[in-house]
Amino acid sequence: MIIRPKEMRTQVRSLMKGGVGDVTVLHMVECDDRPNIRFVGEMTLPAGASIGDHTHDKETEFYIITDGIGVVNDNGKDERVGRGDVIVTGGGATHRIKNAGTTPLVIIAFIVTNDQ
Repeated sequence: MIIRPKEMRTQVRSLMKGGVGDVTVLHMVECDDRPNIRFVGEMTLPAGASIGDHTHDKETEFYIITDGIGVVNDNGKDERVGRGDVIVTGGGATHRIKNAGTTPLVIIAFIVTNDQ
């Protein structure tokens, strides 16, 4: 299966997970019929925007930073992240991320569930 960009759904989420500003979400794969995959997409945070605190229980979320500079709070610890960094959050851990730069922060994200 090949999914072309014109087939992908885009949405804008304001105040995502209690964060600041608008996040543009490109749903690269619709995951309704895909076991153990809850989300595959690209998220773009303009300067100053953020995704608020949220917990991943019984699932793992992967963020791959493809552009920009951010600050991620990974289970209570702030870390600066940039292009090429991968953030892994699961097992009940909590995280949030903020665009700390002047250009968009672009993240490829996917969530896998621990359901068998």
